Amino acid sequence: MTTTTYAVAGMSCAHCEATLTKVIGELHGVTDVDVDLATGQVTVTSANAPDAPDDAVIAEVVDEAGYELTGRAA
Repeated sequence: MTTTTYAVAGMSCAHCEATLTKVIGELHGVTDVDVDLATGQVTVTSANAPDAPDDAVIAEVVDEAGYELTGRAA
């Protein structure tokens, strides 16, 4: 299992949370998405490393949804 947490700008409501959960959750290999509006973080879990989407793929779907992935969260 691979888990990566990203910082995402532009989220402000439950609709934002639902949108990101949906678009990231549809990516091949993603098994769970946890969006935390309070911290602006999105945690993505994948079954295993080879199937995990890379940062560029995550950034692309986040951007297409109208938000900005600003990097990996510390």
